[in-house]
Amino acid sequence: MILQTEPHDDANEILQVTIAEEQLGMRLDKAVASLFPDYSRTRLQGLIDAGECLLNNQICKTASRKMEMGDVVMLSLPPLVDADPQPENIPLDIIYEDDDLLVINKPVGMVVHPAVGHHTGTLVNALLYHCGEGLSGINGVKRPGIVHRLDKDTSGLMMVAKNDFAHHHLSEQLQDRSLSRGYLALVLGVPFPPRGRVETMIGRHQTNRLKMAVHNHAGRDAATNYAVVEVYRDALSLIECHLETGRTHQIRVHMEHIGHPLIGDALYGAQTTKITSKLKKADFDDAVKTQILNFPHQALHAAEISFIHPRTEEEMYFECALPADMAALIEAVEA
Repeated sequence: MILQTEPHDDANEILQVTIAEEQLGMRLDKAVASLFPDYSRTRLQGLIDAGECLLNNQICKTASRKMEMGDVVMLSLPPLVDADPQPENIPLDIIYEDDDLLVINKPVGMVVHPAVGHHTGTLVNALLYHCGEGLSGINGVKRPGIVHRLDKDTSGLMMVAKNDFAHHHLSEQLQDRSLSRGYLALVLGVPFPPRGRVETMIGRHQTNRLKMAVHNHAGRDAATNYAVVEVYRDALSLIECHLETGRTHQIRVHMEHIGHPLIGDALYGAQTTKITSKLKKADFDDAVKTQILNFPHQALHAAEISFIHPRTEEEMYFECALPADMAALIEAVEA
């Protein structure tokens, strides 16, 4: 039997359960994870480590302790701690929202998490204001759960969890690759073959700590599937990318690796002379050349996302249009 009490003022919430046959022989941490699916395994493990777990009225910090019939497990959940970032009234382009999650269209220029040099104006600041008391906390902190990230100058769809339950299940989908993300990118040249898969190891660049790089024997596995959507005078291509993994700067690194860097990418883009040579051969007019050379950010947009809703188990699919500047650039090279 599971007993759950609501917290009063600053009192801890209490979760209590008597171990039945279904949990017999399970580790303590796995047993409580199966019995309290509204809380992430990370948070439950943290409660055990912090001495907030009683087993038969004795503090138990041994997560591997095997469960016996009739064991009484009690977890004490401290009140949620306010997140350090402060809520800010920043408009959000919300594509979908319910009690468990949001899907938003992040604009170019918005940083996701507060960090050095970006303490305010971030997506987290905006979400704290928008969600308010609708957040039931991630790992004991009253904050939105960022399931996956986008670079500051990449636009498009992001999924955000409002509670431990949603965060846990969506993160698992990200790990087992049942969560799908589709991107559109404008790159230099025309990839060949027109449909392919790039699989490498990606790790920190050896000399430039701002960059990631392909490594032969270090880093983490990374795989990107791409397909050419449109070709513009053999100088530029619009490609669609689907990620199997989610490494930092993955699409940007992989496209540079195969010789087709993103237009406007200050970190991984081609040298101006190489771009100019391509554009000259394509006979673009001067205004279009200038627009391409001066594009202010990497031409990359998270256009699609699909996942299984953590509570309803419904298949969810969302898409959003290109940002205005990227759409205008494509229109210019099409002319």
